[in-house]
Amino acid sequence: MSTPNAKRLAKRVKLSEEHLITRMLNIAEGLEDVIKLGRGDPDLDTPPHIVAAGQKALAEGATHYTHPLGILPLREAIAEQIRTYGGADYAVDEIMVTPGGQHGMFVIALALLNAGDEIIVPCPGYNPYGQAAELSDAKVVKVPMGMETNFTLTAEMIEPHITERSKILVLINPNNPTGTVTAPDEVRKIAALAEKHDLIVISDEIYARLTFGNHTVQSVAALPGMKERTITLSGFSKAYAMTGWRIGYLAGPRDLITPMSEINHAFAISTAAVSQHAALAAASGPQECVEEMRATYDARRQAICAGLDRIGMSYAEPQGGFYVYADVSSLGLGITAGTFCERLLAEGKVMMYPGTIYGDHTDDFVRMSMTQPVERINEAMARMASVVETIRAESHEAAL
Repeated sequence: MSTPNAKRLAKRVKLSEEHLITRMLNIAEGLEDVIKLGRGDPDLDTPPHIVAAGQKALAEGATHYTHPLGILPLREAIAEQIRTYGGADYAVDEIMVTPGGQHGMFVIALALLNAGDEIIVPCPGYNPYGQAAELSDAKVVKVPMGMETNFTLTAEMIEPHITERSKILVLINPNNPTGTVTAPDEVRKIAALAEKHDLIVISDEIYARLTFGNHTVQSVAALPGMKERTITLSGFSKAYAMTGWRIGYLAGPRDLITPMSEINHAFAISTAAVSQHAALAAASGPQECVEEMRATYDARRQAICAGLDRIGMSYAEPQGGFYVYADVSSLGLGITAGTFCERLLAEGKVMMYPGTIYGDHTDDFVRMSMTQPVERINEAMARMASVVETIRAESHEAAL
């Protein structure tokens, strides 16, 4: 970067150029009929009863600041929902409502990490954890995952990366970007490891309601001895298709949540009142909408996997969330996942993102989102097959 203002940027700014995701979105804007299998934003609408609750709240004056932790009825409903789905037992002052789960990541990092502290994160994993740590001048320690464990984290993989500077361990379950679930027995082993080395665990469970087959998510904080060293991060964006409402939450020990709430207060004062009332309707209202969305994603998951099988592209078993993590190198095209994504967008008008965006230590994989109807997914798979054949033909001609 060589603009006049480049030297004015703080040293904590690690990414001064346009991000790849933004660049691809800009390219897509110049194309017609792009099938977007990239972003983690559901194409499904927020259920009507939740929207109606937000509208009613606005009409009744929910246009002001709220308590920094969030409105009391919402925190009560979140605590009840956590218990209902197998989590720990939280008091209302152990829950903080935030303007999205991602916002919560930065609050955690600023509250807990000093310069030189180490945060252990799965690789690939959701990249804002690393960004939040860097802004806190902490060190990000990546634990590489691969197909041999279906891209799930294990205690055996983590332990060699623990040092005297290790402070936080991040478990994203189900994982983003891989769409895989860490089995309950392995979660218990990871929890035991955290206790052994006195680590704080950030248990990112935002996709926990969206699992497939017999896969389930074991809440870390519900395990013996873990509530006092675990911060559960979740929200309403994924299970209720509420990304644009920007509402998430943290649940953890009172002596951590209280100081975090002051940082959150400085950042945002409070989460938007209208969003909190909508989230209250989500948490305390009928839950059939979540199961309907989960079933929709399951059908889309099967469509993507069938399409990849036809192409001959291997992938991690998608067990939760709404992602499929597929191996470009398995096609034998001789190109990186990043190059494949660029060509697929330019020539096939299908958008997906390379795993390098999520810290993958290889440039072999792409993340596909289940955020299009089945018929559009089938069309995307057909377009991808065509682009693959074009690249193969070019390779064959070059070899002659």
